[in-house]
Amino acid sequence: MKDAHLSMDVLVCNEMMTLYISVGELDKVQVVAEELKRQNVAPDLFTYNLWISAAAASMDLEGFKGILDEMSKDPNSNEGWALYQNHAAIYVDASQLVGSGNSLVETEAKISQREWITYDFLVILHTGLGSRGRIKDIWKSMLMTSQQMTSRNYICVLSCCLMCGQLKDAGEIVDQWQRSKAPEFDISACNRLFDALLNAGFCDMVDSFRELMLQKSCILTSRAGVAEGL
Repeated sequence: MKDAHLSMDVLVCNEMMTLYISVGELDKVQVVAEELKRQNVAPDLFTYNLWISAAAASMDLEGFKGILDEMSKDPNSNEGWALYQNHAAIYVDASQLVGSGNSLVETEAKISQREWITYDFLVILHTGLGSRGRIKDIWKSMLMTSQQMTSRNYICVLSCCLMCGQLKDAGEIVDQWQRSKAPEFDISACNRLFDALLNAGFCDMVDSFRELMLQKSCILTSRAGVAEGL
């Protein structure tokens, strides 16, 4: 890319990253990000989301953490960016993504997983943007797809509702999950989300989540909070 003398702005960068993600060439996203920095072009929230989702979909957790750290030091960071960073970190923690280098095994299951993770990060992006209507639209689209969703998808949108203070919507997500047969409701995934919120220091959110789940006849347990009686 450097040899091509391609002049780049953030819009071009985002379009290129989107293209590489859509065709599964996740390693190229890092190349675009490096070229963006070389040309001193400031990334926006869309740029960071594409870069981060590519790292997560590649199970490159060290890269994921590095991008979040770089994002936190960006002079353009604001409240929406901070919300995005917190949500992204909680999602990865609760989802138990396992690092396995920078490559994906090209199987149907892996490709589906890559696609679902990028969908999840689209939801997380709109959490940072404060676009609650778009979050609902994306979730409806995910429910209508022919591919089987995963517990990770439910955890993503549930955490989104909690972080936006939308407890009614969070309750509806839990109801949908409890009615679902594929995937079946997974209380252990909810416990991981409970732990992730606790580890991130969102005490009020932890209390709200615990109360919500009690209303759904579910008792959350936290390994991290055993010593404190949670």
